[in-house]
Amino acid sequence: MSPDPDESRADRTAWLVIYLKGLCMGTADAVPGVSGGTIALLTGIYERLIDAVTNVSPGRILDVVGGVLPGRRERAVEALRAVDAAFLVVLGAGIMTAVVTVTRLVHTGITEFPVPTFGFFFGLIAASAWVLLSELSLDTPGRVGAAVAGFVVAFVVSGSAEAALGTGPVVTFVAGAIAVSAMILPGLSGSLLLILLGQYEFMTGALKAFVDGLLAVVLGGSVVPVVENGAIVVAFVLGAFVGLFTVAHAVRWALEHHRKPTLAFLVALIVGALRAPVESTGSQLAEMGRTWTAELVGVFALTAIVGAVAVLVVDRYAGLGDVEDEPPRGADEREETAASGGLD
Repeated sequence: MSPDPDESRADRTAWLVIYLKGLCMGTADAVPGVSGGTIALLTGIYERLIDAVTNVSPGRILDVVGGVLPGRRERAVEALRAVDAAFLVVLGAGIMTAVVTVTRLVHTGITEFPVPTFGFFFGLIAASAWVLLSELSLDTPGRVGAAVAGFVVAFVVSGSAEAALGTGPVVTFVAGAIAVSAMILPGLSGSLLLILLGQYEFMTGALKAFVDGLLAVVLGGSVVPVVENGAIVVAFVLGAFVGLFTVAHAVRWALEHHRKPTLAFLVALIVGALRAPVESTGSQLAEMGRTWTAELVGVFALTAIVGAVAVLVVDRYAGLGDVEDEPPRGADEREETAASGGLD
């Protein structure tokens, strides 16, 4: 029986829509502030994405790899269905397309126009923090303590992470693992976490150089830039892959068992991270032989307002603050522990 042309066309359209949603997520992921998780929530694929990501496990990966062996094909197919592999591949292709494209523009902005670029980032982060803060209640010692810890960690790390950590392969691997965890919570951006770790400019530069190197090889250029920057990109991707079933699972567990303190910590982390764009702007200006002036402060503030408005527009339709009211699927309701001295 031949396939129905209308059904085939509908399937192609559905996958194209998922790819386009991936493009939107990747665009958000490439800049600090609005997260890819927020866009997933806005476009109606958040639950499906979280289910797929948290279904990835070492056992299922081994089942997929073992599919090349006789008699193991059925188990491989079951594992691929369990992690919604087709969905992740198509969505991931959209995300990567956008990330590769947008990070090129962002890196140029950082290196040549740091004040408006980081000012825009500041506005994105500030507005995201404001929206999420309005939905939190710090009415127990556990939540207050979590919020203070989150703010202190972000504020301290924002000023010293790059100098302390450097840019080695191990650091890049860990950065990838941490950044991918941002998919779990709308409002927390993977790019913001990279800024906190002092890896954002380094990674956008490496990705840009890697893509440029690939294009140069096609035209007959040297493979050396591809190999050098490709090692960085691979380390980051491997870290993100490992993070899918380590860091991301840990964040999900914390949200399921101690939701409100975890959210208090993460939102305070965003507030503390407001130091990062200011510090990064100052560092970039110093490299350019310039310093802050009243005019530059005005430009920074103006672009920050533009960034804040952008987030508020997204929140108008996505509802960033809704994250607290809709726990991840399968979550245990632990709010009753507040009365008996629990972490809440």
